[in-house]
Amino acid sequence: MTPWHMLSEEEALFCEVLERIAAEKIAPEAARTDETAAFVHSQLGVLTEAGMLGANLPESYGGSGISAQALLRAVAIVAGACGSTASALTAHYLATDSILLGGTEAQKAEWLPKAAEGLLGAFALTEPTAGSDPADMKTRARRTETGWHIRGTKCFISNGGVADFIVLYAVTDPDKGHRGISAFIVPKGTPGLEPGQPERTMGLKGGHVFTLNIDITLPEGALLGAEGTGFRTAMKVLDNGRIEVAAQCLGLAEAAMKAAINYAKERVIGGAALADRQGIRWMIADMGLAWQQALLLAQDAARQRDLAHHTGARFSLASAMAKLAASEAAGKIADTALQIHGGYGYTRDFPVERIVRDLRIMRIYEGSSEIQRIIISGQMLA
Repeated sequence: MTPWHMLSEEEALFCEVLERIAAEKIAPEAARTDETAAFVHSQLGVLTEAGMLGANLPESYGGSGISAQALLRAVAIVAGACGSTASALTAHYLATDSILLGGTEAQKAEWLPKAAEGLLGAFALTEPTAGSDPADMKTRARRTETGWHIRGTKCFISNGGVADFIVLYAVTDPDKGHRGISAFIVPKGTPGLEPGQPERTMGLKGGHVFTLNIDITLPEGALLGAEGTGFRTAMKVLDNGRIEVAAQCLGLAEAAMKAAINYAKERVIGGAALADRQGIRWMIADMGLAWQQALLLAQDAARQRDLAHHTGARFSLASAMAKLAASEAAGKIADTALQIHGGYGYTRDFPVERIVRDLRIMRIYEGSSEIQRIIISGQMLA
């Protein structure tokens, strides 16, 4: 519908190939995944071969080395094919971004190339009493003679029960507030790491989220970077992640919009196609306007993310605006698309019903719409 500009020739080709792969190998599995709630293992395998599990990483660590602009487009392509797959993929990015932004050179060299090759990550920040404000977390890590002992509970952790490694955030010094939070790399199979059953969610049924019960012992080298830097790392990671949520929203909303346009052209009532009716045309125009506005904000945030690689500047405001605008717009677009389908849109015979459910979480996870408004207003008032 709109050119995804500012991509190099190589990046455009990367996205073109990914679009074909997503259409041929991922999209056909989306409805089955939703029905069975099976985790998207095979889809992630396809994306690994396409270079997507390392698309957020530089080439020096085995990644694709593409720009944030290209990553925005790539994630949108995956989401347009299957929201569950995109959710699991971007949860993996939160884990690898944590290591990329907060880890030592040795930790980056050890974990990131393997993650780009298919080692799946999870990002464990949220707790039952610490969602919107991670500084309230209760998980505690204390030093031992050989390393660290960590106890606590995490919840709503995407990939948590199936990941090969988890970046876990815990309080190492309760007296220092958010400056007393540190991050740790926890390999799969660590004794005392016990995931529950996948949550029964409204949408994104193939991108599983878990509660993690934690009573583990880790070596000193599991500490990610320096002690007390975990909160800062997590906030930088979420700046990236919110752009990726915007990308998911754009991909899902575009899929819903295209489905509605096609349906409006084909559905004939009273001798005329729905697309010939002024009311439907206005609905289509409003969907296009909302999608384009969200795209522009997301592209600006991605541009600032690219610049930050050179300047070190933060882009929290742009990221929050992109996430807020895209998640709110996508919800409305999908609802309008369902409305255009009429009663058929409410059935599972058409994809818009699934897209509506998949999109609902976007206004909640990685910072709810209300939290984004707090971030935005705080930046403006400052």
